[in-house]
Amino acid sequence: MPSPITSQNWQNIRQNFRHGFATNLHVSIATADAEGQPNVTPIGSFFLNRDDFSGFYFEIFTKNIPRNAVTNPKVCIMAVNSGKWYWMSSLFFGKFKTPPMTKIYGTIGERRAPTPAEIERGNRRLGRMKALPGGKKLFGNMSFVRELHFHTFEMAKVPM
Repeated sequence: MPSPITSQNWQNIRQNFRHGFATNLHVSIATADAEGQPNVTPIGSFFLNRDDFSGFYFEIFTKNIPRNAVTNPKVCIMAVNSGKWYWMSSLFFGKFKTPPMTKIYGTIGERRAPTPAEIERGNRRLGRMKALPGGKKLFGNMSFVRELHFHTFEMAKVPM
């Protein structure tokens, strides 16, 4: 059962998302269409903001998320720590230092132009990848973002 997000747990949520992103290079965003049909999309340009239980992503190759947001703005975003050493040490010591999976629930906003600060965060994360031929094709058009606001979360409860 999801719990309300508070100032105290927001920092742990952000930390778990950083670990998940570091090992997978993406998060998974789940939406549902007007008929309730679910869809999960991997997003490599997702960011959580520091203070206000919100985040954003650059809308680059998404098709279903914008279509689904028109009729159902609810989203669930999941980050999984898939680090080999994280899992090996967890199995060896019989406990997880941090939850291996975190989900946050919220709503998606309208498509808009990114702020200079958002562009800076995107460029900082992508770094030199944007200069490579594939990076230019994948991340050359960071013209639009969608803001997300979160209200509840849940973390994996692993019986170790």
